[in-house]
Amino acid sequence: MRYGTMKKILVTGGAGFLGSHLCERLLAQGHEVLCVDNFFTGARRNVAHLLDHPSFELMRHDVTFPLYVEVDEIYNLACPASPVHYQFDPVQTTKTSVHGAINVLGLAKRVKATVLQASTSEVYGDPEVHPQPEEYWGRVNPIGFRSCYDEGKRCAETLFFDYHRQHQVPIKVVRIFNTYGPRMHPNDGRVVSNLIVQALKGEDITLYGDGQQTRSFCYVDDLIEAMLRMMATGPEVTGPINIGNPGEFTIRELAETVRDLTGSSSTFIHRPLPPDDPRQRRPDIARARAVLHWEPTISLREGLAKTIAYFEAYLASEPKEG
Repeated sequence: MRYGTMKKILVTGGAGFLGSHLCERLLAQGHEVLCVDNFFTGARRNVAHLLDHPSFELMRHDVTFPLYVEVDEIYNLACPASPVHYQFDPVQTTKTSVHGAINVLGLAKRVKATVLQASTSEVYGDPEVHPQPEEYWGRVNPIGFRSCYDEGKRCAETLFFDYHRQHQVPIKVVRIFNTYGPRMHPNDGRVVSNLIVQALKGEDITLYGDGQQTRSFCYVDDLIEAMLRMMATGPEVTGPINIGNPGEFTIRELAETVRDLTGSSSTFIHRPLPPDDPRQRRPDIARARAVLHWEPTISLREGLAKTIAYFEAYLASEPKEG
């Protein structure tokens, strides 16, 4: 698929899990990439292999402050995305979503750049509609522990569409469902990384509740392909568009697959469900299929095998205690 001529592209949160994979793909297409990150959850090691690339630039910057650069396109991925990280400083999380959106939209308005917002399935909250189509407005607790992220992302979507209607800023909004793959943070509290690390270390594998809550897991390469296709659409396509894998698995099934693939002898233990944890989460991707001609191609077992290999190498490289 062709994505157009060479451009100068800003990726906020570019040293994070998704951002680093996106930077790789954009460089492979021949673009110049400006990667911006404050390294709260992103890591320099995620982009270390790109630092010598002549078309790659890394800048330490927090998107809650304005950024003055000249670019053609912007991918706004800056925000802690796991409960452990976004609940660490919830006020800052909200500021990152809201002030960050205002700043990248202001930049896009000034330089006439197209800007893509990495929104989230969390805008649907604990849904009463299943699977979740883009028309569903969601069921979100505005004052809970997850609200800093859920409502911050919802407000960011509001800002994107208001800048589009009021200032004609060209926007793209994708709602990302559970994504996994190499370069996930090992201590981010997300279910895939939790299960893999526990299994590889031979620790007890933690299941919250009865393990029957469901999620849909999209491998990172599939997700990045969808984001690139979204950016390549015409100006009439603004979104929001769900991006995720419609295959639905219980957390228990995921844990059993991880244990099988790692050959671990870990046992399952149960803990109470966290507050406002959704019981079901699965995207309706009919719009992505129709507009982007996209759907996931990498199976859960294949993607998990690649992710497990990454974590095996990561854990082996960690300094040993004592």
